[in-house]
Amino acid sequence: MTFPSLAKQPITLRLCGPRGFCAGVDRAIQIVVLALKEFGAPVYVRHEIVHNRYVVEGLEAKGAIFVEELDEIPEEHRKQPVVFSAHGVPKSVPADAASRNLFYLDATCPLVSKVHKQAMRHNKLGRHVVLIGHAGHPEVIGTMGQLPEGAVSLVETIEDAELYTPSDPDNLGFVTQTTLSVDDTAGVIKRLHERFPNLTAPAADSICYATTNRQEAVKQAAPGCDLFLIVGAPNSSNSKRLVEVALRAGATRSVLVQRASEIEWDSLGDLRTVGLSAGASAPEVIVNEIIEAFRDRYDMVIELADTVEETENFLVNRELRHVPLTTQDMAFVNGE
Repeated sequence: MTFPSLAKQPITLRLCGPRGFCAGVDRAIQIVVLALKEFGAPVYVRHEIVHNRYVVEGLEAKGAIFVEELDEIPEEHRKQPVVFSAHGVPKSVPADAASRNLFYLDATCPLVSKVHKQAMRHNKLGRHVVLIGHAGHPEVIGTMGQLPEGAVSLVETIEDAELYTPSDPDNLGFVTQTTLSVDDTAGVIKRLHERFPNLTAPAADSICYATTNRQEAVKQAAPGCDLFLIVGAPNSSNSKRLVEVALRAGATRSVLVQRASEIEWDSLGDLRTVGLSAGASAPEVIVNEIIEAFRDRYDMVIELADTVEETENFLVNRELRHVPLTTQDMAFVNGE
């Protein structure tokens, strides 16, 4: 006996572009892959190279070992390279590596390094630095660690900006974490400027191009979406900000997921339009996995929500530029 197949519910999936890996993440992953090819396994990585378990586990399978601190590296492996994550590290970390005679490769995103330089310039010119960012985030820890203790004050919210009481209100300079909500940060900066008219901005915008581009694409796609999915890790600042942006821009519901298996299909309700984007450390292979999961369950039409084309490319460390990458290597580096 045969049974008639049930017709699938039609939905439109709005696929944001740009999405996923940015140039800084691409560079960081490439550094680990190249180091493994040049020096052999193991290559040690201090903290997650980027905030994505799929990427971390893929690198572990290739021979990378992730540690929280440098003292976890065994004596017999001290000649193997250690890579610092894309989020940046305090100055004390390279100094610690040098004291242990470790060979290190810094995978700090160049745009994070730019923020470090902006903070150091404020400090050199005698300004107290106000850092707008999230307490405990690796990038914030790294930026604050570029300057002596007490030289930087962290402000997270407009409420913090309201309560902040500097010792010299006329001699302040600010920088921001690169992965913040553009709109939220603008509100904090506005309030700080209202309270401290002589507050000095950095020479260039601190929020990175990739963060801004992904938020703009989500803003464009979100109105009318019954559900907006963001692919990213729970500890990924830029991914969590995309969830907030989607809700503010008009999505009825927005959810952060790491894999298609995390989607609670039975509780999605009646869907007509679904938005989909990915944080800067989420690989495209997971985006495709989620698209296929929807295709299995719905009669799906994909609608592209593209804003700008990203062409940025950051060079890897000089020590690695001569190392060739195979087609398979490049597919992994690009998150495919």
